[in-house]
Amino acid sequence: MFLKYFAVLLCALHINILNAGIIPNPYIVRSNLLPDPTACGVFVENKIFGGKKTELDEFPWMVLLEYHRCGKREFDCGGFLINNRYVVTAAHCIDDELKSVRLGEWNLDTNPDCSAVDNCAPPVVDIPIEEKITYKENSSGVSSRHDIALLRLKHEVQYSDFIKPICLPNTVDEITKSYVDQKLIVTGWGFTEANKSSNIKLKVKVPVKKSSDCEVGFRNAYNVDISLSEYEMCAGGEKGKDSCVGDSGGPLMTLRRDKNKDPRYVAVGVVSSGPAKCGSENQPGVYVRVVKYVSWIISNLKI
Repeated sequence: MFLKYFAVLLCALHINILNAGIIPNPYIVRSNLLPDPTACGVFVENKIFGGKKTELDEFPWMVLLEYHRCGKREFDCGGFLINNRYVVTAAHCIDDELKSVRLGEWNLDTNPDCSAVDNCAPPVVDIPIEEKITYKENSSGVSSRHDIALLRLKHEVQYSDFIKPICLPNTVDEITKSYVDQKLIVTGWGFTEANKSSNIKLKVKVPVKKSSDCEVGFRNAYNVDISLSEYEMCAGGEKGKDSCVGDSGGPLMTLRRDKNKDPRYVAVGVVSSGPAKCGSENQPGVYVRVVKYVSWIISNLKI
């Protein structure tokens, strides 16, 4: 499965966005506006990976961003639910035409979604966006170093088996870990090997690489010098396994395994940019490192 967006250049955008500066995150930060660690990142057992279809109730924090363009409604980016009022996405997905988010989606061709005759989800939920919050550096909406944004929804989300939040990093291990040489998980409805977007939510495991691997990959492929900062991470580079166009803003996830507790998914990255040809060997993509923004996220949450 391919899942990523490459260096998107957006036309002149006039966006009314609350701009906020960077707040360092040297310590574990928690907030009562985020879900309890036992109520987020629900793990569903015994699933298959490698560009495969997800199960109906798998990754229930995934959202689609809906845009109104030329009289039509379309989905171009993803995001992930972090509480009953806020979604995290990529800043380059923000523009004036972004109007709402869709939750509880699985198959874009059906509503309600069913994986069997007697196994159906409730109808999807579309909620208007009340506020778009991004970094001052990204006020133009064009992808740059701090490619992360928050969306405040117009009203609270009602949780169900198919709509739940993901966990944010909040343990010492999650704050200090680089994840290099580990395989993490990406999900979305982005472009596939058939060069068209998937109607069903897909999942794939991608290896985390050193920042230098991304820098070398871009240099070799495009003769472009890039330098990843501590706010970014590099993942992918395996043939046929990647994020792609349409997956921007979605999460790069790890599985938190605490002794005597149920495993929980944690969002450690945000799909940001990657090779022009998704799933290219030795050409990993760039993800925003979520742990660097937990303090900023919390500082912008309100009831």
